[in-house]
Amino acid sequence: MKISSLRILELNDKYNLIEGLSERELNNPEGSGIDLRAGQVHKITGDSFLGADGTSRERYSSKTELLGDVEKDGNKLITLKPSEFVLVTTMEVIHAPAEKIKYEESFPEGYIIPKVWPRSSLQRGGVSFHATKTDPGYRGKLTFGIKNQGSENFSFELGARMLNIEYEPVIGEIKRAYSGQHQGGRVTSQGQKEIQN
Repeated sequence: MKISSLRILELNDKYNLIEGLSERELNNPEGSGIDLRAGQVHKITGDSFLGADGTSRERYSSKTELLGDVEKDGNKLITLKPSEFVLVTTMEVIHAPAEKIKYEESFPEGYIIPKVWPRSSLQRGGVSFHATKTDPGYRGKLTFGIKNQGSENFSFELGARMLNIEYEPVIGEIKRAYSGQHQGGRVTSQGQKEIQN
């Protein structure tokens, strides 16, 4: 069950689900979700490692190079050549409440989680979209990957609407809210080793 975009905006007033929404989304959202914009673009420049639980809980994520930041560079044009992969962070900050909320009067309180989808403009440009789920308790900008799978360049401007976010309820209880290393919107450990939580 999806929560409508107008209901998301009502809940946003009470629970601050999405910080920094554009005027378009605040006043005239389209369909069942809310569009989010590209805020930063990062190129991966180093290797990564993810150890197994029980033997080596160590990990490190790759170093990255910042290619553009809408706050510093405005609507800078970013071009992805064929096979090029980048990490993109949203302009907006997402809050997935760690506690149950009253998302609809006729339903009991529950946890809600955001789900993200690429805008179809990406696939129409030959670009694949890579995202993960966002657990209750996460707060920060979202980071996702895009890769130019096509044979031609794909260009976009910082600040462009790139993904759509919807919210849906979680049925049942959770053991604990998100407390991982990417809390706050961190993109990478920049090659620094750390212990998985």
